[in-house]
Amino acid sequence: MKDKRLSDLIAVARGDAPGDILLQGGRIVEVFSGKIIPADVLIFQGRIAGVGQYEQKAKKVIKLKGKFVLPGFIDGHIHIESSLLGLSEFARLAVRSGTTAVVADPHEIANVLGIRGIDYMIRASRGLPVDIFFTVPSCVPATAMETSGANLGPREIAALLSRERIVGLAEMMNFPGVIYGDPLVLAKIKAAKTAGLVVDGHSPGLTGKGLAAYTAAGIKSDHECTKIEEAREKLRAGMMIMIREGSAAKNLKGLLGLVDSGNAHRFMLVSDDRDAEDMREEGEVNAVLARAVKRGLDPVTAVRMVTINPANYFGLGDRGAIAPGYRADLVITKDLKKFIPELVYKDGSLAAERGKVRVPLPAYRDPRVRGTVRIGKITGKTFQIPDRGKKVRVIGVIPNQIVTRSLAAAPRVSEGEIVSDPARDILKLAVIERHGKGGGIGLGLVQGIGIKRGALASTVAHDSHNLIIVGVDDRDLALAATAMKKQGGGYVVVAGGKIRASLPLPVAGLLSEARAEEIIRGMKKLNRAARELGSKLPRPFSTLSFLALPVIPELKLTDQGLVDVGKFQIVSLYE
Repeated sequence: MKDKRLSDLIAVARGDAPGDILLQGGRIVEVFSGKIIPADVLIFQGRIAGVGQYEQKAKKVIKLKGKFVLPGFIDGHIHIESSLLGLSEFARLAVRSGTTAVVADPHEIANVLGIRGIDYMIRASRGLPVDIFFTVPSCVPATAMETSGANLGPREIAALLSRERIVGLAEMMNFPGVIYGDPLVLAKIKAAKTAGLVVDGHSPGLTGKGLAAYTAAGIKSDHECTKIEEAREKLRAGMMIMIREGSAAKNLKGLLGLVDSGNAHRFMLVSDDRDAEDMREEGEVNAVLARAVKRGLDPVTAVRMVTINPANYFGLGDRGAIAPGYRADLVITKDLKKFIPELVYKDGSLAAERGKVRVPLPAYRDPRVRGTVRIGKITGKTFQIPDRGKKVRVIGVIPNQIVTRSLAAAPRVSEGEIVSDPARDILKLAVIERHGKGGGIGLGLVQGIGIKRGALASTVAHDSHNLIIVGVDDRDLALAATAMKKQGGGYVVVAGGKIRASLPLPVAGLLSEARAEEIIRGMKKLNRAARELGSKLPRPFSTLSFLALPVIPELKLTDQGLVDVGKFQIVSLYE
């Protein structure tokens, strides 16, 4: 803050000058003492000048009549790409839900576009009513068994750590690399520590001496705990525990019982992923907050876990509390149960009122992040799998899970080729490299998608986001690939040589520039079209996206072939 602004703020706090806004007669959720106190809040030039009883003049007085005043919510871990929303549209839905800051890991777009993708996210986040901070993706690519669009090594990461609004190194998924001292992995961690920034963790199921080695490297958080025993051990190892409750993974029920008055400062409530429909209908991190309180967590403790706790962890020293000198990021609500905001102030300006955003939402466009589906000519022959007279490995889908089973089956054969067998729900699966790096194609079989005809395709395929297609007929598989190239990525459903539904995601094949309502309608149409083809999965495209993730057991498919995750190696389709 400049000297003149600081001296003016001090004068207002001292009572010698009027403020800009006086929020009068509210009840303050005071996160330092853990109390709820009746008090006014005096705001000047985007900062809180004072909290107490004020008779001095302000340019505007808002009478709150006993409503609660909370610090603006901070989501400490989210992948914005999971929403499919452009950043201005994400900010629209977030701020009306009371979120005034998020810490985003742009891991998905970085796997497609590398530094260019991260730069895009930073530029697109400027001027929005939500402060979007970023952690630098640590694992691009996630493994050597897939072809990503970029590679971020220690040198690139060190350079990115100095960019604006970078607050740490993102989730270190390669925990074996940490434990066994991989020099490249340790160099990335060292770069963050040298910059004085935190290193987030990602270590599902890690315990014992492995956990000791992981945390000894300086990794400070984890959002992958699913069981209370695991979270307790990581808490005792010095980790900040991020309790995740998103659209896909939900861990609140299993972990909330660990939180008590003595350790609550070591927890955050985060979303990790939040799709557009959930954001529009339920809210952002305020929805997690409401669920935590409904499950019996003290409301003030819960509020701390989405305000001062993430602010302290990420070094956001002027956010997360209602106190003199702090940013006037505030949420006014009538109760501490549902946490539905009536008013949201960002830097002292009214940003949202009863679900309506009251500030401009600048939309950033960059042609360099479009046209990322770079594949060659695809025909039905592309998907031919020769029969070799053996059993084949089949990826077994487990409903509502991202883990799969490794199955073995005798394939259906026609004219010397393995073909889809919808009667047994064994379908062809393909992953096509789409970053213009050789066009490798992995072919496999999957059981559990359920369609009886046609094909589904997506460029949202974790983590390298190559083109993934599942289908019955080779011609429909080829049509789906061609449609993807034409629309610049996204989702498509085809059947009988026709496109039945599609949703373009032209930004890196991951994000749309449309309104949330349009995206929600598009996803509903896609899911309905998939159901008409026979799928009974509630979110078939979500299931499809994780079939290419070679760090989650048991069997997955990348552009390089089938991956036995347990062995962490490429294996043959044929047993």
